[in-house]
Amino acid sequence: MNRSTNSSRRQFLAKTASVLAAPMIIPSGVLAAPGRPGANDRVAVAGIGIGRRGGQLLGDLKRCKDAQFVAVADVNYATASSLASQYNAEAFRDYRALLERKDIDAIITATPDHWHAIVSIHACQAGKDVYVEKPMTLTIVEGRRMIEAARKYGCIVQCGSQQRSMAVNRLGCELVRTGAIGKIERVIAHNYPSPWECALPAQPVPDGLDWDFWCGPVEPVPYNKDIATPRANPGWISFRPFSGGEMTGWGAHGLDQVQWALGMDESGPIEIWTEGPKFDPPTYTQPESQKRGDEICSKPKVFMRYAGDIVMELGNGPAGGAIFIGEKGKITIDRGRCTSDPPEIAADALKKLGKVPPESHMENWIACIKSRQKPVADVEIGHRSTTVCHLGNIARWAGRRLRWDPVKEQFDDAEANALLDRKRRKGYELPEKV
Repeated sequence: MNRSTNSSRRQFLAKTASVLAAPMIIPSGVLAAPGRPGANDRVAVAGIGIGRRGGQLLGDLKRCKDAQFVAVADVNYATASSLASQYNAEAFRDYRALLERKDIDAIITATPDHWHAIVSIHACQAGKDVYVEKPMTLTIVEGRRMIEAARKYGCIVQCGSQQRSMAVNRLGCELVRTGAIGKIERVIAHNYPSPWECALPAQPVPDGLDWDFWCGPVEPVPYNKDIATPRANPGWISFRPFSGGEMTGWGAHGLDQVQWALGMDESGPIEIWTEGPKFDPPTYTQPESQKRGDEICSKPKVFMRYAGDIVMELGNGPAGGAIFIGEKGKITIDRGRCTSDPPEIAADALKKLGKVPPESHMENWIACIKSRQKPVADVEIGHRSTTVCHLGNIARWAGRRLRWDPVKEQFDDAEANALLDRKRRKGYELPEKV
């Protein structure tokens, strides 16, 4: 299936070369081909960075009758080869070589967070539609750049915030947004911990794993299995170089529901601050569970204010949603769950909802690839929700009250604005213009 694009082969390669310079070899034919999948065509999908979560996404894709899995790239070639053999697909060591295949329509990427933006932007430049696992970004700047790439090249980009495809969650957010409990006065979200520092000892790099490439934009650290695994002892999700901690890990689900329920899919809070002791993250020098780091990095408490004097505190709310307190009661939203006080508000709505067939986030993406309509968790939505997570971390890092402009995506503070992005290793920079 062929694709259309606004950039020529020469333009794409020039852009890619400016982003990934000397340390990485640029493929010779990464470009989009003319055409889009027709209504009766199957969408040819490839995977980039397919580990634990990526394997689950492939299971979802397998149930999509309008899609077929044709290729996979992974920094661990053994992983890529194993998956390729299961799906009768082609294996690649380097995702850029995979993007050269003109018959690939779309990619799923479930790399660690620090790779999401570069892979997604390159895929859009190659004319591929994208399913990018949440949290969509490592920084706020990355999200805006990903939106620019998606819009410029006309790509369908779905963020993996799958609660957007859950009927009960949609109902709960609609109840809040349409005034079922009156004007919202307060929101209690979950107190997600921020990331901490990593100094785990070196271990031998497993055969077949390109650890330097795994580190990518991050200055390389010694290999350790408890860095390479997402949630281990403690895993890369807890370490600041690679992630935003559970603030972005689980926060990308819960705070996304806050954005949805408050009707803020194209906006966000206007002020952030903290209350409590100064943020003092530990440095893990030996493998241990997340428990100690999570406890330390859950302080100080974070607050955010939305327009209309709606204050959200990160406290004892559910991890997959929040408690919304209004003039006429409260609604609690969690993953696949919606309750209310008084109880009849949610109960009556759920009865009307009836037995809704299970919805698939992946099927929504595939359907939108064919229709060219925006998916339920479009790249703008993914960016805005993940931005709220990043604001939570920045509140702790800055340690002072900050005003946020959701239109300009800037603070009223130069030092805080320096936290909107992170330094990247030479050769892995984001393009200034996509």
